[in-house]
Amino acid sequence: MAAGGQNRRVWLTPRYRVLASAILAVLGVALPTALAAQTLNDRFAQRQQTGQKSRMVVDAREVVYDRDKDRVSAVGDVQVYYQGKVLEADRVTYDRKTKRVYAEGNAKLTETDGTKTYGSRFDLTDDFKDGFIDSLRVETPKNTRLAAPRAERTGGEQTVLERGTFTACEPCKEDPSKPPLWQVKGARIIHNNSERRIYYENATLEFWGYPVGWLPFFSAPDPTVNNASGILAPRIINKSNLGKGIGIPLFWSIAPNYDVTFTPTYLSRQGFFADLLWRHRLENGSYNLRINGISQKDPKAFSPLPYLGAGDRTFRGSVESRGKFYLNEKWTFGWDGAWATDKHYFTDYKTKPISLSTLFYTEIINQVYLRGQGERSWLDLTAYQFTGLNAVDWQRQIEKVAPSFDFDRRFTPGLLGGELRVTANGAAIQRDAAVFQPVPLAGNRLYSPGMVQYSTGASGLYMPCRYIPVGSVLPVGSYTPGSCLLRGFAGEYTRASIDVGWRRKFIDPIGQEWTPFVGLRADAAWLNLNLSRFNAPDPTLGPVGYGNGNQAAFLGANSDNFLFRAMPMVGLEYRYPLFAMTNWGIHHFEPIGQVILRPNETRIGKLPNEDAQSLIFDENSIFSLNKFSGFDRVEGGSRLNYGARYSFRSNNDVFVGLLFGQSIQLGGRNSFAAYDLANTGRNSGLETRRSDYIAAATIQPFTSTSFTVRARFDERNFALQRLDAQATTTIGKVSLLALYSRIAPQPELGYPLRREGLFVNSVVQLPRNFYVSAGAMYDLDRYLTDRATTLGTPIAYKNTPWRLATTVLSLGYRDECTDFSLSYSRSVNDLIYANNNALVTVANRKTSTYMMRLVLKDLGEVQYSQRNTR
Repeated sequence: MAAGGQNRRVWLTPRYRVLASAILAVLGVALPTALAAQTLNDRFAQRQQTGQKSRMVVDAREVVYDRDKDRVSAVGDVQVYYQGKVLEADRVTYDRKTKRVYAEGNAKLTETDGTKTYGSRFDLTDDFKDGFIDSLRVETPKNTRLAAPRAERTGGEQTVLERGTFTACEPCKEDPSKPPLWQVKGARIIHNNSERRIYYENATLEFWGYPVGWLPFFSAPDPTVNNASGILAPRIINKSNLGKGIGIPLFWSIAPNYDVTFTPTYLSRQGFFADLLWRHRLENGSYNLRINGISQKDPKAFSPLPYLGAGDRTFRGSVESRGKFYLNEKWTFGWDGAWATDKHYFTDYKTKPISLSTLFYTEIINQVYLRGQGERSWLDLTAYQFTGLNAVDWQRQIEKVAPSFDFDRRFTPGLLGGELRVTANGAAIQRDAAVFQPVPLAGNRLYSPGMVQYSTGASGLYMPCRYIPVGSVLPVGSYTPGSCLLRGFAGEYTRASIDVGWRRKFIDPIGQEWTPFVGLRADAAWLNLNLSRFNAPDPTLGPVGYGNGNQAAFLGANSDNFLFRAMPMVGLEYRYPLFAMTNWGIHHFEPIGQVILRPNETRIGKLPNEDAQSLIFDENSIFSLNKFSGFDRVEGGSRLNYGARYSFRSNNDVFVGLLFGQSIQLGGRNSFAAYDLANTGRNSGLETRRSDYIAAATIQPFTSTSFTVRARFDERNFALQRLDAQATTTIGKVSLLALYSRIAPQPELGYPLRREGLFVNSVVQLPRNFYVSAGAMYDLDRYLTDRATTLGTPIAYKNTPWRLATTVLSLGYRDECTDFSLSYSRSVNDLIYANNNALVTVANRKTSTYMMRLVLKDLGEVQYSQRNTR
């Protein structure tokens, strides 16, 4: 290859031909012609297929053999492939005597996991495992970065950076030499690949190049680790009834699929709080178990009343668990559960249960379920248990559902065509105490929902339908259907329902759509009322009459009833979609008519109504065959639903959608005019023969702006009964949201006053990744309670029409490596307390919450919150 001490250069063209394997080059064996003719990619594919991953392949513009120094050099866009690693540089030299590889000029080493190491000069062993790197810069697949003037690589498992830095922030594009938002500097940074951990010695945390914290030593998992044993971010607590405290989470990654987190917390007022979390992932699912508790040093820090506080309880704690397993591609089994010594525990100790529901009510939903889904069917079998966490919740009034059953299957019958649908539902419900709600009498607003009545007796609170006024011995009100609502029965109730329906669409020659349909709904129910136990939570109420025995006025004295009902149905739906194309866009107009023939609904008010108490008549329900929300009620009587739909979409994506309609009772008994246990249907707009008019409009003038309005108008005088409006827009860096709702009084449902509210929120994206968010909720009807009286006693809230109910303000910063936010929220509530039947008004109870959160990507997270109530 070389003669007379002179180098001999061998040129191979075109570029990206394989020049040599490392072993052949060292031995000085000439390259086979077939090998030289193969492309680099072809050669690698062949090596992967034959399993020869230990061979080294070199690609370069030029190879120089120096026999005097016993060196082989690859020059010009060099790429060296070895065991899945790639070394790139302007020049790579292999010294046969020392068995070292030198890479110079734009050197880069890419590991098998995608980690890229840059340097001005690499000095490595021939297996790339040991050596030195000058001007080191490391980029991981998760975009974290390590840098140092010089680093030493040992065994391919450990890299020691002298005066190194670590950050997850990208360098400034305009000035790469500018310090990143944050970085960690260390006298030595040691990256151990086998442990997948980074150690920092004499480390300083810097923001914008300024030091803000120092630690002599700490370690953290490297970016390839999803979890690793160690100490997590501390939890700081400052609460009046807990005192000041700090919790240190200790994380133990026992195996890749299970771990334990133990968080001991010291509270200056209550003592030591322990929290243990176990997580385990299996082949077909995962589950966890959390146990925590405390033996309180100062139980008197909490209210002694059972419904307002935990009382004098010493030990308090909870157990939580969640699991989900995929039995196969169609079936899933799982559970959610949380149990505590008292319902105030989670709030007092800031322990949020995993099954907490905050959609409307604050409650824990415990459930065990089996769910399956096919191409045209699904099944849900679930057992529920609910735990109320609000002060107004009395656990004996909250039902248990075991089990609840839902099934849906769609068929395409060969003879009839169209679609055949089978729906089934069943539930077994048990409750200890009946739930009553009084309908306000004329001039008496005490029992309006939202005004919470407390009792200072031994057991807490209640909302009876009879009340003894101050200075009187005679009760007011009565347990009479219509003037008192039975929201929930006491006893046992089991119901099974099946609904079979068929429909088929026909289109005539002029494009009209005719859809006949038939259906049959059947229900079987068994009811066993508990009429014997007097269950008033406050015994001081005496024989006024609150208790399970008052259910007899609604459901009769017979406590053991087996009931059956059936509802056949036949009908026809008509639509005539008309389209017009103009220069501005496409117009769509569609008249809709629907006739449904059914017999009268039976058993109204003779069966509990547990799942059909919510009824909103709007554009989403006008063409529903059964407008009730659940299975405990079924719509009866013959009815005509009609309306028209119009939409327009322009060539530049402007969209307008309108809908107008009404429902008319053609014959039979109007289900919505009848009184059931909860007056469902009354004040809904459907209780009259001709229903209220409903209308809806959606306008989207731009892709970033939309307005949606839905309304219901009285069918006699077009008076507004309900209005819901929403507007969203994004203008540059500003996003706006507004929600408004106004609902006319519904006295027969227990709402004697108008309900009206407005929520506005805005998010502004500021320069340099900063943002600010602000929101406010206005209780626009609260001032109406100033005009109300409580059995002749005025309630003086001194509210204004624009009373602020909730205020939220947040300031934050978010980029690829940092998430920081400061937030503040404030809510105001009015409460009515009853003290020995004498009413005491407590107005404007204010709750303020402060929160700070900082997340440094792949380094750690810290957050702090503080809540004050007065």
